[in-house]
Amino acid sequence: MKLQKVPSKKLVSLAVAIGVLVGCDSSTSSTPEETVQVASSKTQPTIESRVHDVLKIQGLVFRDANGNGELDVYEDWRLSTEQRVLDLVPRMSLKEKAGMMLIETLNAGCEGAIEGSKAQAFIQEQNMTRFILRNTVNSKAGKCEGRAPRKGFDQTPSQIATFTNAVQTMAERQPHGIPALFKSNARNHYESDPRFGIASGAGSMTEFPKEGGIAAAALGTGNMEPVEALAKVMGDEWRAIGLRGMYGYMADLATEPRWYRVHETFTENSDLASDIITSLITGLNGGPTSPSTNVSLTIKHWPGGGPQLRGLDAHYSFGKYQVYPGGAFEDHVAPFKAAVDAGVSSIMPYYGVPVDLPYEDGVFEKRGFAFSAQAIDGLLRGKLGFKGNVNSDTGIVTDRAWGLETASVPERIAAAINAGTDVLSGFSDHTEVTALVEQGLLTENRIDEAVARLLAEQFDLGLFENPYVDAELADSIVGSDENRSLGLDVQRKSIVLLQNSDLLPLDGKEVKIYVLGMSSDELSSRGYSVTDGNVDDGRERPSAEGHDTAILRVQIHNHNTKAYRTKDAKYGANPEHINPLTGETYGAEDSCNMAPDQNPKCVDDMNVGPVSLGLLFGGPLPWEVDNLSLSTMATSESWIISPSLDQIQSVMNEVGAKNTVLAIDFRSPYVLDEASGVREAGAIMGTFGVSDEALIDVVSGKFSPVGKMPYALASNLQAVIDNKADVPGYPEKDTLFPFGFGLSY
Repeated sequence: MKLQKVPSKKLVSLAVAIGVLVGCDSSTSSTPEETVQVASSKTQPTIESRVHDVLKIQGLVFRDANGNGELDVYEDWRLSTEQRVLDLVPRMSLKEKAGMMLIETLNAGCEGAIEGSKAQAFIQEQNMTRFILRNTVNSKAGKCEGRAPRKGFDQTPSQIATFTNAVQTMAERQPHGIPALFKSNARNHYESDPRFGIASGAGSMTEFPKEGGIAAAALGTGNMEPVEALAKVMGDEWRAIGLRGMYGYMADLATEPRWYRVHETFTENSDLASDIITSLITGLNGGPTSPSTNVSLTIKHWPGGGPQLRGLDAHYSFGKYQVYPGGAFEDHVAPFKAAVDAGVSSIMPYYGVPVDLPYEDGVFEKRGFAFSAQAIDGLLRGKLGFKGNVNSDTGIVTDRAWGLETASVPERIAAAINAGTDVLSGFSDHTEVTALVEQGLLTENRIDEAVARLLAEQFDLGLFENPYVDAELADSIVGSDENRSLGLDVQRKSIVLLQNSDLLPLDGKEVKIYVLGMSSDELSSRGYSVTDGNVDDGRERPSAEGHDTAILRVQIHNHNTKAYRTKDAKYGANPEHINPLTGETYGAEDSCNMAPDQNPKCVDDMNVGPVSLGLLFGGPLPWEVDNLSLSTMATSESWIISPSLDQIQSVMNEVGAKNTVLAIDFRSPYVLDEASGVREAGAIMGTFGVSDEALIDVVSGKFSPVGKMPYALASNLQAVIDNKADVPGYPEKDTLFPFGFGLSY
């Protein structure tokens, strides 16, 4: 058999179009046959095909991706990614190229079945090769009952692996056998409030602390070992089930404490964020993307989604703006530069619209970053030198097209792609893209450029040689004892001791302990005398009086936001709640009000068919975004403190404030205001998603606390409100605990 190549003129034309991308010089490129001789020293990779016979040539094995019985250039693993890309792109039809530029949710059907999923429509009709997997991995997943939720039914690890293998088999049957790439949001974290499209629950996957806890542990240990442990475990577990890509991690900085997505960020400190992002890419990628890469990251949200105006998030129309009043834009860009330097293959822009942000001799245009040629082709590619693909955030062309609310969907698609966006997330109709080429609003050269970037990632990952996993091994890898041990160790290291009046560690097992907001099981199993203060609604809580110590785990979440409606007189159209930025009601900027002809659905209340889901992605009601102190949250409609502040204060009075241990889970930099009384506690611990076991290890003194705060805590609410959104920390007089603070025993 011989190498099959496309006509040389077509190759040269494509090389000229994408030569800058792939780093090759089309004027001096060698023929594929010549390159085989140069690259023949490459090691034989594992080849697996479930549709076509493999090709055996001169003692080597190749995958016959298109099933033509010949070794085509793009099938030859001895060649460079650049040459394989240059060969495959011209072979593809326009609709195949357009399909590759789309990514949409594709969940496993019942018990790992491909039936009931959208795989056939996406792969065979839309020619898609990229998918977002949202099923929770649960080793105890039961039978499917009723209608599947938006994230799909829970699946065991082996069921997920079986499903991804089935999708790969379907992809292998397509004309060119282009393998699928599955991505997902973060999974390996102790998540108390999973949200669709934001943060998945871990299920049976190994739990590490949330991102802030990873940073707290890294600060406390003085090295990146906690990050490396996360990368090792995550890489093993994701690869075992066929997940090779991630929508994450977030390189955004936690400089705006009111932004509810702070819980997904690592830190307010640009240097620390850069180090963590570099370590993650190094650990998960092993350098530039290659077959040894376990998970290829999509670092988000370019160029830093942290400084949201008033802390309101850009998932919603009332939070569409990003501001830089402190002139710290470069600090927010720095972690992305670190990602580019480390070899990241994909970056995601945010929905946000920059306000008065300087760019060269002017300012950035007021449109979402995914539509901004200045941000993508100018800054990201031109100045930072990024060569990979740009993956939009979900729904930019159908829902959250901020700055282009009056444009049609085709106009938004053209704007995004022409600005440098290569993948449209949450969109699955390739005809919209091909029609734009036919109309002259997109060039095929630009499409080829995007597809080349996307194919490069799939070639580099080794998916063209073997996209399959061993489903039988998945159950033993995911959540293994060894992995859980690593996760628990980082959980312990993430706990920050903020305050201690010699109450901790606990003095022997003879102490009588009262617990609230946590299970009594962990303490009881260690021989402590424990009273469980947790009771069902309507039952009287036992008193903490007479106990030596009370341990209270405090969780804070948003609730009562599902009823939010853009046009409801109680919510988005309520004249009693006026947006101070616009002088209008909060729903006025929703695209269904701004341009109803182009936007029949309202965005803020997240319409899904006939059902409205309210503020699905999280956060408080917009008029309560400033309520970040315990006292104000306690009286808010859309904040809930558990146990309630009243209960916390009552227990502190019963047992004595100095005998109270408060373990507060900081999903945001909450204000422990003086009026709340919590500062009087004998010990205060900051956690970022940990198990009871990890917490008690520290409380008991089995493990001395080492964690350091990844961001500062303000001493008063006004400091949060006055804070410049792009600048970390507070003036010394307004700081309760500074960045990097943490005590030990």
